[in-house]
Amino acid sequence: MADQNDVVVYVSRPSWRCWLTRRYLRRRGYRFEAIDATNNSRLRSWLEHFTGRETVPYVFIDRRPVGGLREIRALERSGALEHLVRGGV
Repeated sequence: MADQNDVVVYVSRPSWRCWLTRRYLRRRGYRFEAIDATNNSRLRSWLEHFTGRETVPYVFIDRRPVGGLREIRALERSGALEHLVRGGV
């Protein structure tokens, strides 16, 4: 597998969108770290403050906030996701 930037996905249980996001990334061959924010109010507060969103999943690529499942799918359709993950952007 080619080198890639760090991919971190903040998730909660149970969440269908979190599961879909992890599956989406996995099927495209990207390695990622999933961080469970289910019972961590401080982490969720930080995510809300940093991203402006109250919901997860939320994906960071190379420490940059990218978005949730909708944004990941849009980046994939445009071809930009591969560049972000593999370091082309």
